[in-house]
Amino acid sequence: MATVKLGIIMDPIATIKPKKDTGFAMLLEAQRRGWQLYYMEPRDLFFKNNTACTLTKLLTVQDNNHSWFKFNKEQTINLAELDIILMRQDPPFNLNYIYTTYLLEHAEQAGTLVINKPQSLRDANEKVFATWFPDCIPPLLISSQLQLLKDFITEQQDVILKPLNGLGGQGIFRIDSKDPNSTVTIELLTNHFTTPIMAQRYLPEIKAGDKRILLINGNPVSHALVRIAQPGETRANLAAGGKAETQPLTQRDYWLCEQVAPVLKEKGLLFVGLDVIGDYITEINVTSPTCVRELDTLCGLNICQQLFDEIESLLIKKRG
Repeated sequence: MATVKLGIIMDPIATIKPKKDTGFAMLLEAQRRGWQLYYMEPRDLFFKNNTACTLTKLLTVQDNNHSWFKFNKEQTINLAELDIILMRQDPPFNLNYIYTTYLLEHAEQAGTLVINKPQSLRDANEKVFATWFPDCIPPLLISSQLQLLKDFITEQQDVILKPLNGLGGQGIFRIDSKDPNSTVTIELLTNHFTTPIMAQRYLPEIKAGDKRILLINGNPVSHALVRIAQPGETRANLAAGGKAETQPLTQRDYWLCEQVAPVLKEKGLLFVGLDVIGDYITEINVTSPTCVRELDTLCGLNICQQLFDEIESLLIKKRG
């Protein structure tokens, strides 16, 4: 197989924590395979003379928490010159993110394998996407209307409120039916009742942890990372101080994965993370799923090797 040119679009590499960053783990695996690495940030992409292009830097990486990357040659290229592009920009999922997916579709149309598929990144909001699997989710409401949200809180008694475009546990509130601050909390989250949010029944199983299950082309990794909240904290996200443990997938976990796998494959969502509390999926992460490095370290896995075996297989098929 000829040398593969792999591009990655990510937030500034100088600011990442390499021991925890999944995109960095992907770069290490691609480099191990002898692939050429092309680094881009979203602002580097542009469209000129009917062509989607980018400013890019050739990149080398090393698994060192003090000096983990080096830029080499800087150049301007047609995005279609790349065999693979990994879209690893973190949310928030805003208009700038959407503009990037528009340009990536030009590269995809020209033959580049873009992971995950740009159209599906737009279509599959990480909170709302789960609603397409009604047997897999807890009772929930998506609305910006005060009365509907307050009625749902009264009905469910104990509820989690969260924005539809956040990450890492940002903007998440737990509200019960007697909370005197429910109205002002809803007002704040909905931007004065103009922006829809998600209200989800509180799942007490969160005390046993919030699982992150990774799927590669619909196939789940054998172990889940279980994120356990600190005492007095509702959010179990690692970014919010949660503690990480691991456990093998349960029969219910495998069943949940089986329900979503066909749709993930159909939509070209090759690398996805399910958030599971108890028996339910609470989110489907498609933009930049994380937890690879933690699972690799705690379970002796090499998840990116599994991922890139799949990517390489898809690339061979694409080349015919």
